[in-house]
Amino acid sequence: MGVTTVAGNAPITATTRNARIILDMIGSSVPLHQGAHRPLVTPPRHAAYVHGESGLDGADLPEPSRPADSENAIDYLIETCRATEGIWLVPTGPLTNIALALRAAPDLASRIAGISLMGGGSFGNRSAAAEFNIWADPEAASVVFDYGHRLIMSGLDVTHRLQATPERIAQVRQLSGRLAAVLADLFDFFSQVYVSRHDNMQGGAVHDPCAVLALTHPQLFTTKDHHVVVETHGELTRGMTLIDQRGLIEREHPNCTVQWDVDASKAFDVIVAAIAAFSK
Repeated sequence: MGVTTVAGNAPITATTRNARIILDMIGSSVPLHQGAHRPLVTPPRHAAYVHGESGLDGADLPEPSRPADSENAIDYLIETCRATEGIWLVPTGPLTNIALALRAAPDLASRIAGISLMGGGSFGNRSAAAEFNIWADPEAASVVFDYGHRLIMSGLDVTHRLQATPERIAQVRQLSGRLAAVLADLFDFFSQVYVSRHDNMQGGAVHDPCAVLALTHPQLFTTKDHHVVVETHGELTRGMTLIDQRGLIEREHPNCTVQWDVDASKAFDVIVAAIAAFSK
């Protein structure tokens, strides 16, 4: 359907440029619309210490050949979701664009099929409590978690179980084509940073594909429905996704399907097959 960008691990100009490059490399002409340049409330905060200044450091990326179609991702989301009901939204960054769209057009909540997001978890990475995508814009995340319809969360609990180990990166590097070479370099860069920062990781966590695989290959995951809320005020817990795991008979109604585990070998095989299909 299309791609929207948001300020996240890098500023909006960088994330939009990266999206332009990747769409070029996979030969896609889907619409690309630049979105929010900052969170709803706080100034933007990025993650150059993990992803580099560009947001995609570690590979020799080509110059993009296509411009973004607009700088108004919010209108694009509203118009597209109204014109074609039953769309899944798959955000892999802060949730600012979707929150703004839901605020401007509350009817979208019942028009979309659902939201499958990468973010959150029972532990954090940007702080002890908060994962980066939720921490970057907790107010937007709160809007999304409260929107009242189908929601799937691929948080750190599951993404840390899908690691780009040296052996898996070698699988990608053995593929032909420039896309495979670039992605192998990106996996290498990210994994080196990740392993240097974590005690028990053999490779970088393959975060974002989990939000896609949740829809295309749900059989690979172990999930459970929970009530999840986003902490927006805590001095130490701001951006935390509080997952109610109490075994109470009387409890809050679940609003989120949480992905807890994944068949990592099979999941990475799917990723490798997808890279092979697009690498030329």
